[in-house]
Amino acid sequence: MTPHQIELVQTSFKKVVPIAGAAADLFYGRLFEIAPEVRPMFPADMKEQKVKLMSMLGTAVTNLHKLDEILPAVKALGERHKGYGVTAAHYAPVGAALLWTLEQGLGPDFTPDVKEAWTETYTALAGVMTSA
Repeated sequence: MTPHQIELVQTSFKKVVPIAGAAADLFYGRLFEIAPEVRPMFPADMKEQKVKLMSMLGTAVTNLHKLDEILPAVKALGERHKGYGVTAAHYAPVGAALLWTLEQGLGPDFTPDVKEAWTETYTALAGVMTSA
């Protein structure tokens, strides 16, 4: 990730924060639509899970400029997910659902450069998580 890509991700995420609840709804709705096999990995009541998602995203995005410092926490998150039954194959639909959610939430602000920056970010973080 370049410094410019980090800036694009951080700036665009600031526009998502005010609609965090709706973004989480969109994300999980899309994820369960494109990968219904993951639904059993989640609780019936998704309220707390949605808050965790947005909190985790916020922490990661805020700290992208110091990636080396957050990598141990990202790796630990990957280890926890592995314990829930998450496999490397699950990361592709999660990434697709994330990009789709950002496109819906940001509308015209989801430019090709913003999409590329988010793709790079997700790929880097998911790579660390899958290596756990």
